[in-house]
Amino acid sequence: MLAIAGGKGGSGKTTTTLGLARAVDGPTLAVDADCDLPNLHALAGVPRDPSPGGFGHPDPASPSSETRILPAPQDAPDGVGGRLRRLVDSDDDASVLVDCPAGAGPDATVPLRVADAVLLVATPCVAALRDAAKTAAMARAVGTPVVGGVLTRARLAPPGVDDLLGCPVLTTVPPAADPLAAPPVRRAYDDLAQAVRDRPKS
Repeated sequence: MLAIAGGKGGSGKTTTTLGLARAVDGPTLAVDADCDLPNLHALAGVPRDPSPGGFGHPDPASPSSETRILPAPQDAPDGVGGRLRRLVDSDDDASVLVDCPAGAGPDATVPLRVADAVLLVATPCVAALRDAAKTAAMARAVGTPVVGGVLTRARLAPPGVDDLLGCPVLTTVPPAADPLAAPPVRRAYDDLAQAVRDRPKS
């Protein structure tokens, strides 16, 4: 389970979650963990309602029928944490990508605690990078490794970003009016999927 996280709203976490899910080779489940501002279902074009069987809606735009979208729960007795733990304990062999809430509150910490690893997302502005560094510190505080960073709406990573985040920048995603439909953006997420797949395992 890979948490897609970053402290600042609007940094591209949801777009990165969906773009990476579509680029991964094999069964993939993209999960919205943001109950306050859920957006993954809308971006993917699937209903907010629970899917039949609770295993996620097929992604209508995915090049593979193996990509599924699990919207944020509207009524989860044990909350997002319980849902994520059930996914960890399930027999589903899909790669799970979690679209995390912004901020530094308890809701943002829950997915970081449950996930196996964290991928940071930020724009190249100073405030967004500082917020992403705070998210990295939160993840490490709960014992979850940060495997890398993604800079959205960027062609090059500013100097010193690796040191600030404490991890390598795995890719930059160029700006585009309709990111998920833009070939350069899709290529960036293809590169990211390969980098995540090939990363050294601890």
